Amino acid sequence: MPTQKGQSLSFKQNKGSDIIWKALDSNGQEWFSAQISLFDFSPIKTSDEEMALKLKKLLKNAVRLNSEFLSKWNGFKVETRLEFPNNWGLGSSSSLTYLVAQWADVHPLLLHFKYSNGSGYDVACAGADGPIYYQLEDGTINWEEIDFEPNFADQLYFVYLGRKQSSEEGIKYYTKTVKNKSSFVKHSTDIACAFQKCNSLKDFISLINEAEELVAKNLKLEACKVTHFSDFNGAIKSLGAWGGDFVLAASEMDSQEVAQYFKSKGLDTSIPYKEFVL
Repeated sequence: MPTQKGQSLSFKQNKGSDIIWKALDSNGQEWFSAQISLFDFSPIKTSDEEMALKLKKLLKNAVRLNSEFLSKWNGFKVETRLEFPNNWGLGSSSSLTYLVAQWADVHPLLLHFKYSNGSGYDVACAGADGPIYYQLEDGTINWEEIDFEPNFADQLYFVYLGRKQSSEEGIKYYTKTVKNKSSFVKHSTDIACAFQKCNSLKDFISLINEAEELVAKNLKLEACKVTHFSDFNGAIKSLGAWGGDFVLAASEMDSQEVAQYFKSKGLDTSIPYKEFVL
């Protein structure tokens, strides 16, 4: 499910033959900057070497997919702006991939697979207008827009845990740890289909618990609710790389009770479903 808040990119031609890159956070403050050579996309100077090298890889692969992109030796001023705090782990990298693909006039998923080992669902979400069903199986991608408007949406909340996780490290851990991947994926797919068709909060909570137990067993990690929220009246589903970023909370409690519960755990960011999902 894509979120209401995302990221934008603007560019204009500039004198010289370098790319002047500036990234702004949700408050309009600069959090990353770089001067990038058009010769090989190496950073001439930057505020963050690691981020600049990721950007180099992204631009280089965009050019490999479209040789006309950045081929005129014209410099550019590029500015990106996040609509959410950059420590939220809400897709700053995947939405950047989508934006650069648009700029380069290449397919976002082709660009993604050139430089990342992730499934690509988050890049697909970056360009989606609503919920999607996404499956990567044996190198083949199937994805489609779906109707998902649960009648219990007012009882669903997204809670920020304050522990930004690395998706890349999460994928490496999954690859190394999960032994019977085909069985795991089949069970996960069945649960995903059931989520889409679910029309009661009680059944939705049961599906969350089933999904969490499945992932915990296969990743050999404790579920988030077991570790941090064992007294929560409802279900907690980890999102993204397990153990960090956001969780989805489902409960029969009213919104004030839910917000108060998480505040008592030191977590102030609890966002209702309808204010979060696009």
